[in-house]
Amino acid sequence: MEYKVKTTTSTPSPPIPIHLPTMLSNSPPSSSSSPPSQSPTPFPSPSQGSPSAAPPSPPPPPPPVVVSPCAACKILRRRCVEKCVLAPYFPPTDPLKFTIAHRVFGASNIIKFLQELPESQRADAVSSMVYEANARIRDPVYGCAGAICQLQKQVSELQAQLAKAQAEVVNMQCQQANLVALICMEMSQSQEQHVLQPQPHVDMSCFIEDNSFGTAWEPLWT
Repeated sequence: MEYKVKTTTSTPSPPIPIHLPTMLSNSPPSSSSSPPSQSPTPFPSPSQGSPSAAPPSPPPPPPPVVVSPCAACKILRRRCVEKCVLAPYFPPTDPLKFTIAHRVFGASNIIKFLQELPESQRADAVSSMVYEANARIRDPVYGCAGAICQLQKQVSELQAQLAKAQAEVVNMQCQQANLVALICMEMSQSQEQHVLQPQPHVDMSCFIEDNSFGTAWEPLWT
């Protein structure tokens, strides 16, 4: 927009254009050139609830649980699948259990044994294999047979001690019964002697009759 400035002298001069961008920017817009201003629409505050407000979003799902491989797969350095046969019986917290069984039987034989058995007997089979492997490592010659023989020997010794103790108990009971019978016999004999013993004889001649007292004291009263 340009403004024309005229001088007061008699000689006419051409108009000098003056650019006033600052003034134009600060000047209020005219009513003819710009539409009427509209007041901004106020936004509803968070405290004011609206009936059409969306429900709160559900919490995020928990992170997936990462299950570590079983001790057998970790020692064998293979991927532990979801339906691993060895996972329920060789947890990752007890790697020594599989190490001992694998050292004696081998992983392939253990897997073969477990696949041939029903699930209800697999836990007992694993316990038996681990026990036998421990015994074989302690005693390479006899293995678990040596431990079984030793346990049978202990059982025989304990049975002999039990029989001896039972014989002593029976002997003491017989002695107690004989002692009670002897005491009862002595008590019955003492009671019979007390009943059959004669009463002591009391001599009544020493007592003086009443008449004799009267005859003795008669001269005193005469």
